[in-house]
Amino acid sequence: MPFEELWQYSIGGRNSLLMERTILHCDLNAFYASVECLHRPELKDIPMAVSGNTENRRGIILAKNELAKKYGIVTAETVWQAKKKCPFLVLVAPHHESYHRYSKLVNQLYEKFTDRVEPFGIDESWLDVTGSLHLFGSGKDIADKIRETVKRELGLTVSAGVSFNKVFAKLGSDYRKPDATTVINRENYKDMVYPLPVSDLLYVGKAAADALAKFGIKTIGQLAKSDKKLISAKLGKTGEMLHDYANGIDESPVKFAQEPREVKSVGNGMTFKRNLTGLADINTGVLALSDKVATRLRKAGLKCNTVQVVIKDPQFKAISRQKKLTKPTQLSREISCVAMDIIKAAWNLRAPIRMLTITGANLVDENCFEQSSLFCEEEDKGREKMERIEEAVDNIRSRYGRGSISFGSIINNDIGIGYSGVEDDE
Repeated sequence: MPFEELWQYSIGGRNSLLMERTILHCDLNAFYASVECLHRPELKDIPMAVSGNTENRRGIILAKNELAKKYGIVTAETVWQAKKKCPFLVLVAPHHESYHRYSKLVNQLYEKFTDRVEPFGIDESWLDVTGSLHLFGSGKDIADKIRETVKRELGLTVSAGVSFNKVFAKLGSDYRKPDATTVINRENYKDMVYPLPVSDLLYVGKAAADALAKFGIKTIGQLAKSDKKLISAKLGKTGEMLHDYANGIDESPVKFAQEPREVKSVGNGMTFKRNLTGLADINTGVLALSDKVATRLRKAGLKCNTVQVVIKDPQFKAISRQKKLTKPTQLSREISCVAMDIIKAAWNLRAPIRMLTITGANLVDENCFEQSSLFCEEEDKGREKMERIEEAVDNIRSRYGRGSISFGSIINNDIGIGYSGVEDDE
């Protein structure tokens, strides 16, 4: 019998006669680094980190083990910064196929305890175990059993948070690491959660944290006790949501393990082999990234209503801009044209660009109804022709490989564009 048929529960405590939810958030500790240590056990006893390709200027720390962490090495810093802290740090190239395989195996273990398993990235998942309490014990018991099972069967460690909603469960998994279980319940959450920095709260990014700091809000407790109308006036619906989260109000369900995940955006980014300088360079980079985004949109049967561009300079300062389209598209030419318009309006074309990311957002089904105008008949015919051409390109690439056909300006480029190096950012 499916787990959902075994129990009923209240959402947000609306009905005290029904059982309150028990939510787990399980976070694999130093996931990339831990998987690498499984393959090379000698790495366990030395400071090591997984990093991008330094030759292609992707020298960013992706993950580090506990020994490296003791030297102050943090994720997302550059390799040269990490090497200054720990000159004998051992660097390992990432093996993404292996990470995805272990992620799948871990989630399959989670499904032995509940069929409500919702991944949140490659190394984190929420589990609703309310319907499993009579089988495996309390939320803490289940979290401890999961940690023991993952360690025994896969050699990886997990930090778990146990709470009555998803937001506090995630705070719990971050509260104590590695290999620990933390319970945040209605009796202790104010003592445990309120002193934490507001930036620890789910979806509080730098911009939101900076905006809240202007009101003197630096902790989750200060946000919880603040005027909700004031926060809403500054941050809109996001502010209302964050205010609720700080007060332990989160009714979002944990999705079923086999439930299809909604794709909200399709994007690709790349750090180039050398800085892009000038219009020709930028156009080459934009065309390659837009081509990959459009290909993935067509493969998923989707079109985008918005194009977003993120630009990062050699000093790692980034800007993000977006533009809404008059019609949804899955054409690389249209996406690249809009992206170039964004860049021309927002960037000094003589300034160097280290990295670009292009994303198609506000997605709709490719068969969605589009209202046409009699005056746009020729334009629509032109788009249909381009769609047929790009579909033909997709077919050629599926038979002979992605590099079998490309734009002339991309061939033999010296900025590092090769389709295996264009990174996915879904």
